[in-house]
Amino acid sequence: MPKDRQGIAEKAHMKRGLNHNASTKRRKIPPKGAPASKKIKASERTYIPIPHLEDGSDTDDNNLDEDDVTFFTSNNAGSFLETLDARAISRTKKEQHRLHKLQKPVRVKRQYDDLPPVEDHESDPDNWSSDIEQNISDHGENDAPSRSDHDDGTTGDESQQEQVYEKLPRVRRPSWDTEQKVGPARLPIKLPDGTLKHRGHLPARVASSSGSEGDASEIEEDWAKDDPRKRAGVEDIATGARFGRPAVVDVISNKSRKSRIQSAKEQLAGICQEVVADPENGLGLLRRLHTFSLATITTPSHPDPVPNDPIIRKLALLSQLAVFNDIIPGYRIRPLTDHEKAEKVSQMVARTREYEQGLVAVYQNYLQTLEKELKAKSELADTALQCMCTLLTEATHFNFRANVMSAVVGRLSRRSWDSNSELCLNSLITVFRNDRTGAASLEIMRLMNRMIKERHFRVHPNTLSCLLHLRLRNELSGVRASGDKVSLEDGDSGKTPFDKHGRGKRRGKEGSAPYLSKKARKVLKEKKEIEKEMQEAAAEVDKEERAKQQTETLKLLFVLYFRILKTPRPTPLLPGALEGLSRFAHLVNIDFFGDLLSVLKDLVQRSNEHSAEAAMVSDEDNQPEEQALPDSEHLRHRLLCILTAFELLSGQGEALNIDLKDFINHLYAIILELAISPDIENLPSAVGKNGASPSARSSKVSSKSTADLLFRTLSLVFNTRTSATNSPPWRTAAFAKRLLVSCLSWPPATVCRTIEFVGTLVAKEPRLEALLCTDDRTADGVYRADIHDPQLANAFGSSFWELKMLESNHWDQNVRLEARKLASFVRS
Repeated sequence: MPKDRQGIAEKAHMKRGLNHNASTKRRKIPPKGAPASKKIKASERTYIPIPHLEDGSDTDDNNLDEDDVTFFTSNNAGSFLETLDARAISRTKKEQHRLHKLQKPVRVKRQYDDLPPVEDHESDPDNWSSDIEQNISDHGENDAPSRSDHDDGTTGDESQQEQVYEKLPRVRRPSWDTEQKVGPARLPIKLPDGTLKHRGHLPARVASSSGSEGDASEIEEDWAKDDPRKRAGVEDIATGARFGRPAVVDVISNKSRKSRIQSAKEQLAGICQEVVADPENGLGLLRRLHTFSLATITTPSHPDPVPNDPIIRKLALLSQLAVFNDIIPGYRIRPLTDHEKAEKVSQMVARTREYEQGLVAVYQNYLQTLEKELKAKSELADTALQCMCTLLTEATHFNFRANVMSAVVGRLSRRSWDSNSELCLNSLITVFRNDRTGAASLEIMRLMNRMIKERHFRVHPNTLSCLLHLRLRNELSGVRASGDKVSLEDGDSGKTPFDKHGRGKRRGKEGSAPYLSKKARKVLKEKKEIEKEMQEAAAEVDKEERAKQQTETLKLLFVLYFRILKTPRPTPLLPGALEGLSRFAHLVNIDFFGDLLSVLKDLVQRSNEHSAEAAMVSDEDNQPEEQALPDSEHLRHRLLCILTAFELLSGQGEALNIDLKDFINHLYAIILELAISPDIENLPSAVGKNGASPSARSSKVSSKSTADLLFRTLSLVFNTRTSATNSPPWRTAAFAKRLLVSCLSWPPATVCRTIEFVGTLVAKEPRLEALLCTDDRTADGVYRADIHDPQLANAFGSSFWELKMLESNHWDQNVRLEARKLASFVRS
């Protein structure tokens, strides 16, 4: 057993020895107590070792022949290699850079002090030495130059003298003055034959070493005596001679009027051409063009006012008109705010702003000149009014629109009528027709309303004819207005009432606005502002804004018409007001119809009373001219009131159950009065004086005779659209009988129209055929021609015997033919 145990122990010991040898092969453990070696990276090495051949190494790989080796050894060719520094050769680049920084010489910056000079500085030289030399020696660079402030040997007094010397001016040498005995040469003059004439030199400047102000002023005076522009002041481009053009004063001061006007024409034409070609750079020329239109011209060289020729002024006004029509932009130029003036903008924006503000200033001066001529009633007043009207129609959108409108409307305030009044009226009509936004029409409506009210309705009747061209008839749909209010029809508003906080009043009901928080309302407000700016940039017409403007215009229009209707005495403006009510009858509030019809009824009665009073005092000479209207005018006013009443009910008024029996009775009474009127086929007096007036022809009332108005009214009374409102037979027979009686005294044209109208009544009402028969027949009562009530006249108790007289005894052949045709009427 012991031998076995010994064998096992030996095996175990051998196994442990094998394991120990294996572990030592895998990891070398340094001996105990030896220092640990740190591995150095290649980038951190300062030296690269040079490889050496070990003793006894194989040199067969060296590509050296024996001859080469013999040559080198015999000639001692490799002796320079023995002096090389192996340490320096094996140094890395990083180490070389580090050593270069250590050995780099330091450049010393010069230091200057501002100490005052010291008299006795040589006694203490250490106080004036610098520490630069010591600092350089510390770094090991003894070869750096050292410097002190006064190493050149100069004293403090000398340095101070040098500073004073530098500030002194250079002494002028006498030889310099001999070379310039005369001043600079004057500009030459080109003579008519093409040669150049030299004008010599200006006086030379006298040099003064003291440089006193008195000598300089004397020199300036000498120059001013020789140069008239310096003596009188420099003229600007608006009046002086510029760009080869003579001065404005020189042009208008020419003694020959023919040459004066010709020179002005040439200069005006050239200025206009240059301004239109480049407006942004032509503000100076535009001011020069305006100078030609002034009555008197004053310049720095001519302080005394120089009167201008009227022909030149007229040409200048018309030239400015043509230029402004071409260069005026398509937008209104607003004045800049203080914030916009203070902010910094680009050069292009600043240039545009300067041009726009300058253009507005020149345009304002031009309008002020035109207005001054209109108020003074000078010989250029007609030209100024023509320019105003042209600017109103062509530049309605531009600045100072209200001033131009005031001047044109003020010209219409006269009671007389001429070609200038017609020009102003046509201009307003053009503005009304071309107004897409309604703002210009509203401004003109306000001016006319105020003007007519201040003049107490003493204006020409044609003034109201322009209001018929307002763009309200078709565009302003769904709006109903009266004299004091404007309302929308149901379903047209589309708006929900809001309280003061912006919330809908009916929060829980259907159709109310949703509740919005404070933040949401703020966001909504910002969005609306952005949308407003986008709409302005898009230059599109806002329909809501246009409807608002036109609604306000309609309200002012009806206020003017109703004020004319309520005047105590009939005015010449009454026909225009009645025609306007007829034109815009579909826009009158339906709740206002009853009051309007009562006013018209009172007008008919008052006109009848005034007609009777005028007949009683016709022989008196003290009757005021403004209150004495002809009898035919009173008849025309009454007929217009009746026509207006029927036209009001011909549209939307058909739905109302309103009896117009009183108006029909007044119409029946007027027919006999018209039978003895000699002016039944004549146009009104306002149109008769200006028969070729385009504005009068555009009016349906002013361009129609009394006979036209009569048959227009009769057609509205009897030719209705529905059969439920047809006239009764007794009314038809009474009107037909009275019309035929009036035919015995009317002109042939009116007689033919009357017979034709009676024929339509006979064809419409079969019971009227009995009045065409001449056989004996029984009737209830007798015909009363003296009663002005068609219901009590009993027309069926008579017959149409007037047709027989017209057929046999009238002198006009056409009348006889029409009477024979109606008398032989047979119903088919």
